[in-house]
Amino acid sequence: MAWFAALESGCYNLNKLVTPGDENSLLTAEEQLEVLRRGTVQIVSEDELLSKIRSSIKTGRPMRVKLGVDCSAPDIHIGHAVPLRKLRQFQDLGHEVYFIIGDFTGRIGDPSGRSETRKQLSEEEVRKNARTYQEQGHKILDPSKTKMCLNSEWLGALNFADVVRLGATTTVARMLERDDFRERFKQGYPISVHEFMYPLAQAYDSIAIEADIEIGGTDQTFNLLMGRDIQREYGQPPQVVLTLPLLEGTDGVQKMSKSLGNYIGINEPPDEIFGKTMSIPDSMILKYFELATDVPMPEISQMGKEMASGDMNPRDAKMRLAGEIVALYAGKEAGRQARENFIRVFSEKELPEDIPVWTPDPDSAAAGEMPVAKLLVAAGLAPSSSEARRLCAQGGVRVNDDRVENERFPVRLVPGTIVRVGKRRIIRIG
Repeated sequence: MAWFAALESGCYNLNKLVTPGDENSLLTAEEQLEVLRRGTVQIVSEDELLSKIRSSIKTGRPMRVKLGVDCSAPDIHIGHAVPLRKLRQFQDLGHEVYFIIGDFTGRIGDPSGRSETRKQLSEEEVRKNARTYQEQGHKILDPSKTKMCLNSEWLGALNFADVVRLGATTTVARMLERDDFRERFKQGYPISVHEFMYPLAQAYDSIAIEADIEIGGTDQTFNLLMGRDIQREYGQPPQVVLTLPLLEGTDGVQKMSKSLGNYIGINEPPDEIFGKTMSIPDSMILKYFELATDVPMPEISQMGKEMASGDMNPRDAKMRLAGEIVALYAGKEAGRQARENFIRVFSEKELPEDIPVWTPDPDSAAAGEMPVAKLLVAAGLAPSSSEARRLCAQGGVRVNDDRVENERFPVRLVPGTIVRVGKRRIIRIG
């Protein structure tokens, strides 16, 4: 792809960046700070951020705001979207966004939150995932205001003397302040030397672009603060750090993750996004509104009061939430249609109008039938054979109107046959 070839020669400016004031020139530094506070856990420090904003307004120089991603997973879900949406806030305030794709650090593997050494990604895996991040990320970021970089541009150019200098900026004791490193050390689990290099490499990204701001999840706090420390060692003003909460998945318990099956992908069909959002626990409604939508905070607060008093049914709040999320990634009309489809399917017990058609491969069609677990995987209704077996065992699979619990049940590949998983995933055999 052309954009990726351009990235290999340096930071790729997808269009011309704006300067402060292009869209929100009347906002004061204090008003910008208020916008940026939304959804943050910690700002280190607010006084520094306010000072940087004031300087930006005075000089006309946009702040450089950095987010780094290692592309360990190929698809973006609304948990990934939390920091991307924060970047978009900075863009709307006229500041420069540096979206750094960690093609180099991705080969090290971020040890954050790990009890063991993370598997290193191959160069091809990193590049494949990076392409997906770029394509899906622009559903949130403004391409005309985004600089995308591969950090191999500067990290790959370091010689061994440069690496030694970088390593000399911190100590082993400082590294062992990290919870994950400290616990692994106490438990006697191995810590590879290259893992110590990860926070240093991430910090060097900030040096390379002279970052004013870096954002990331709370699990990245140590790495982000390391960037401040090392910028000082290299004679740069320390970046301000904004940490953001990790969004729990549809189970309301564990961090949103594709591997756990509790995710809502921003590239999924609107009906799927809507249905998954409707399945979240009531306790997560306000957090999803704050982190995953643009609904003003006073409105969110009012909904919270009305739900607490019983004046609003949480189901109604979730209907609005689901529509808002679909509208962000597929448009308002798609949000309206998804709502209507949901009401029709779940309230009126009808099938949706546009059921995806799945056509079996010629060999399977020739056989005339397929075990239901195998069909679920082949049709994209389950991500793996083990998940397909689990869905069958739990009674979540129906063929036409019949529940199927035997994973080996032979489904006749007759055009028009309806196969459902739960209430949201459905296909018609073509």
